[in-house]
Amino acid sequence: MNTLITNDASKWEGYQKVLFRFFAIYFLLQALPLDWKFYGNLFSINWANLGFGDIFYISRYTPQFVSGSSNPGWGIGTFADWALLGVIALIGAIVWTARDKNAENYNRLYYWLRVILRYRLAIGIIAYGFIKFFPLQAPYPSISNLNTAYGDFNRWKLFSLSLGIVPGYESFLGLVEIIAGLLLLFRRTATFGAFAVVVFTGNVFFSNLAYEGGETVYSLYLITIASFLLVFDALRLYKLVALREPTAANTFKVSLAKGLPANARLALKTAFIFFFVVLYGYKTYAAYHHDVYQFPNTAALPGAAGIYNVSQYRVNGTDIPYDEYSPNRWQDVVFEKWGTISVKSNQAVVPDTANAEEVYTASNKRNYEFNGTIGRIYYNYTVDTTTKVLKLTSRNLKTPERLTLHYTRPDSATIVLSGVRGAQDSVYAQLTRINKKYLLKEASVGRSKALKL
Repeated sequence: MNTLITNDASKWEGYQKVLFRFFAIYFLLQALPLDWKFYGNLFSINWANLGFGDIFYISRYTPQFVSGSSNPGWGIGTFADWALLGVIALIGAIVWTARDKNAENYNRLYYWLRVILRYRLAIGIIAYGFIKFFPLQAPYPSISNLNTAYGDFNRWKLFSLSLGIVPGYESFLGLVEIIAGLLLLFRRTATFGAFAVVVFTGNVFFSNLAYEGGETVYSLYLITIASFLLVFDALRLYKLVALREPTAANTFKVSLAKGLPANARLALKTAFIFFFVVLYGYKTYAAYHHDVYQFPNTAALPGAAGIYNVSQYRVNGTDIPYDEYSPNRWQDVVFEKWGTISVKSNQAVVPDTANAEEVYTASNKRNYEFNGTIGRIYYNYTVDTTTKVLKLTSRNLKTPERLTLHYTRPDSATIVLSGVRGAQDSVYAQLTRINKKYLLKEASVGRSKALKL
């Protein structure tokens, strides 16, 4: 049996009750998983082999009743979804007001609404906190990215790369989000957590606006929940901090009777923290050390990682001299530490501008390395070290192409590729390694020493 303990049994003003009815319906529709597509994805999870991405998507849920998504059920919604929920909440508030004219206050409902929103906001902010704390969201730039002209990146990719080159700072930002989320899990510290979310995620929101990011709607969604939670203590904080007046804390709470209700509450909270904090944190840590989800995890040609000058290039037996403006001439080639080869040429590519956070399990869907950039052709490849064959598949060409190339390695600095492009053209390329040093890496050795590049 519930026992209501409160120091405020006063009657609410009429406008307060109307506003509460509207926002209660609206935020419950925003927070509770009522979208059938969500459950379709939930039941499709391989729970025996749960990945951190599965928990991430559960944590990031927002309803999608109007908007489509490349990842239905796991998407982040649009303002059109908000508008629909707002209309539903308005109609619900009108009906509620007409049928409940005698209520003096909604203290009990307000308490439980705040509980739901505290936990919803907590998992939302913690989900992003861990992929920053273990620098996954913005990884260190790939070799291809380090050899792409600044002007060949869009704004959001530049922002992500700028964060990726300072993993310590990225981890600090993640720690702030994790702490804010943990504060929200406890009633006495919830206001501090909500305030931290408003400040921190407010910066994320404006960064999305300025850099044309893809999560403007979701970051504003978290801010609105945090702002609603802050209203609870806003007036008391104003009196205490701004007016310096004695201010009593609000001691309203719902105390569950001892026995099954209290034990059930403790068990649910423990399970919640274990799943969304402990287990998710461990899974994210494991991914950081074994499978950075932004990059493919396929095997690479051993010892080949680096950038190579294309000293000779032939198509159908005809030498093609170096020409930086030619769409038919490879200029340089990058072998990544994973199964990616990128080629610099003047051939037209299709820029991938998707910039919402996605966690792909399949390597052939991971697009971070060429997302938001032009100037290089990206190929996924597989290697057969027995027959010495590379099989390449393009990722960002207007007309996808496949290459089957035999490779030889006359010495440690040279790779010779020869084979077929598509079904017709023969290709020959002699690659010579460039022993290039990068200021980012050299500077990390010690800023007090002179840099020699």
